[in-house]
Amino acid sequence: MERRKLRNSELDRKSVEEFKNAQKTPLIVVLDNVRSLNNIGSVFRTADAFLIQKIYLCGITAKPPHKDIQKTALGATDTVDWEYCENTLEVVEKLKKDGVKVFSIEQAEGAVMLNDFQPEQGECCAVVFGNEVKGVQQDVVLASHNVIEIPQLGSKHSLNISVSTGVVLWDLFVKIKAKTYPNSSHSH
Repeated sequence: MERRKLRNSELDRKSVEEFKNAQKTPLIVVLDNVRSLNNIGSVFRTADAFLIQKIYLCGITAKPPHKDIQKTALGATDTVDWEYCENTLEVVEKLKKDGVKVFSIEQAEGAVMLNDFQPEQGECCAVVFGNEVKGVQQDVVLASHNVIEIPQLGSKHSLNISVSTGVVLWDLFVKIKAKTYPNSSHSH
């Protein structure tokens, strides 16, 4: 079997307008006081890859345009819908009122392991990622419907936030697509 790498022109990329008009994955990302501009840019890029509905940038999280966000986002700040809100807890309460299920990505008592977590068919989920050092604020964890933990077997017990976002969004994207198109053999 031939395994020639595809050229960019062969990748069927969406234009900004096509992205805006595309059916979105019912997932929302909330960044709770994320300090690193590179991490923020990486989250935008991952959110673009999986057609995420929206990103909320909260607290000290910087917002576009910023050259260090743009450097890693590679234009995804133009495609992915985003909003800045000072207070993460207010965003969580608003989302819950709108019928969104909110999950903090954290290590906490009673957390559900990501591999065991199953989103409900047809529900929109929001996932909250916290500060690189302090994680998700305790009051935000308490206000969430539940906590999802990424199982880790090594000695470090934490992943970079952009890596965590990639792992969680990919996992939920696959599970949501499987529920939406149960007889489809591929994920797009």
